[in-house]
Amino acid sequence: MDFSGFPTDVDFVILGAGIAGLRAAITLAEHGSILVVTKEAATESNTHYAQGGIAVAMSGDADVSLHLDDTVLAGDGLVHRPAAEVLVAEGPMRVHELIDLGAAFDTHDGKLTRTREAAHSLPRILHANGDATGAEISRALVAAARKHPHIHFAEWTAATHLVVDSCRVVAVDLLDQDRQIHRVVARSVLLATGGAGQVYSDTTNPAVATGDGLALALDAGAELADMEFYQFHPTAFNLAGAPRFLLSEALRGEGARLVNHRGERFMERYHPMIELAPRDIVARAITREAFGDSPDQSHPVFLDMRHLAGVDLHARFPGISRFLAAHHLDLRRDLIPVRPAAHYLMGGVRTDLDGRTTVAGLYAAGEVAATGVHGANRLASNSLLEGLVFGARAAEAIVKDALSKPAIPGIASRNAQSQSSLNFDQVESAITVLRETMWRCAGLLRDAESLERGLHVHKKLSAQFEAMKMSRQGTRRGSEACAMLRVSHAILLSALAREESRGAHFRNDFPAKHDDYSLLHSIYRADGPVVFQSFAGNELS
Repeated sequence: MDFSGFPTDVDFVILGAGIAGLRAAITLAEHGSILVVTKEAATESNTHYAQGGIAVAMSGDADVSLHLDDTVLAGDGLVHRPAAEVLVAEGPMRVHELIDLGAAFDTHDGKLTRTREAAHSLPRILHANGDATGAEISRALVAAARKHPHIHFAEWTAATHLVVDSCRVVAVDLLDQDRQIHRVVARSVLLATGGAGQVYSDTTNPAVATGDGLALALDAGAELADMEFYQFHPTAFNLAGAPRFLLSEALRGEGARLVNHRGERFMERYHPMIELAPRDIVARAITREAFGDSPDQSHPVFLDMRHLAGVDLHARFPGISRFLAAHHLDLRRDLIPVRPAAHYLMGGVRTDLDGRTTVAGLYAAGEVAATGVHGANRLASNSLLEGLVFGARAAEAIVKDALSKPAIPGIASRNAQSQSSLNFDQVESAITVLRETMWRCAGLLRDAESLERGLHVHKKLSAQFEAMKMSRQGTRRGSEACAMLRVSHAILLSALAREESRGAHFRNDFPAKHDDYSLLHSIYRADGPVVFQSFAGNELS
């Protein structure tokens, strides 16, 4: 990006161009100048790749109440109920606003088409173009944002450092494609950077999901919460040499069955909702069917839709059908091999219900934030709704807080050339070791021994990074590697501290839930041990 046309200060900086960041930008643009920073094109976000849909209770109060119940039940005793109440109550209004902004959801006879997905008691999932909901939402929000004269985009630009002055975030350092570092002063900074799926070797997330916002927040002094709860989507495509392409929950909502290598349908042995059980349960069931009692030998597990002769599967799932066709498979005639993959972070930067973090001037919304809305396991298709609702709320809080803030102190501008001389192959090798270690040691099934092994490797990698003089200010890939190292440490320590199994966090050595941990959230700080706190009141200090 050419920064020559931009001032060195704006009113608000938003890091990330997914649903949370762009929804916030549209509100904030009525109150000042916005710079939206994104590492690649504005459309390249986790939002863009979301297939399943957006869950929203559009049928009145009874539906809202049931949506709340479903969210709380899926969260396995850790949902912060006030956050979930905000999500389901404000969701319908925010979706109508999204439609007004140009998002086109699928309809039938002039009415919004609603489908059912795992752990939902009613059909309430809206889709766009069958299985391209996120792409349509991203298209609509990017188009709306580009039309606004107060919103500017810094594409192909990475945020590498938050400048803190008098315990308040006042500026952000940006690294462009030419490895020029630019400091932009702002009244407020919103983190909307999404998750960190790339810390795992097997993930449905795009390459940009390296946990940058989480690391930036830690460096600025903010807290992370619930980092042990990483959701592994049960059904990622499983074929040697192919990407871990997401095979949407909606497939099972339409009637897809899960079968093992013997052709047996197995989910009835694990949960009464069978294939529509919560994701954590389905993912562990698939893993058990694949490995049984022999961790060294795996068997394939498949999605089976061959019995759905009356459904036009190609029309309902055009994107998935095209992907499978490229691998010579067809939903109508073939068993589709699947396995779990890292998909969604329930934890993140600790915030209140309005996106405020524990650091003044710094806000977070969407997957990067931890309000407690998902508890220990996210309900299917609640993620897009979360970004929409809490992105809007964060923007409103930023506006309110900005009016009461003193003027930004004088911050020296900075424009410099990165002097990094990192060896690319060494960086990629270190990242590969980290990702494979996290998959083996802090993946779907964990125990103290595996987590300690992960921490041992992490310590060695930290020393290697230091010897390589790797920093967040050098190159984009070096910055991402440093972020992934920080985030993986938070996951490992938080998972080791929670000595129970709950939701997406399963400990082989502590396979049961313990009441002592009910409604207690892990808090990770850069300078201290993991502690557990209630979110009741969610007063941040």
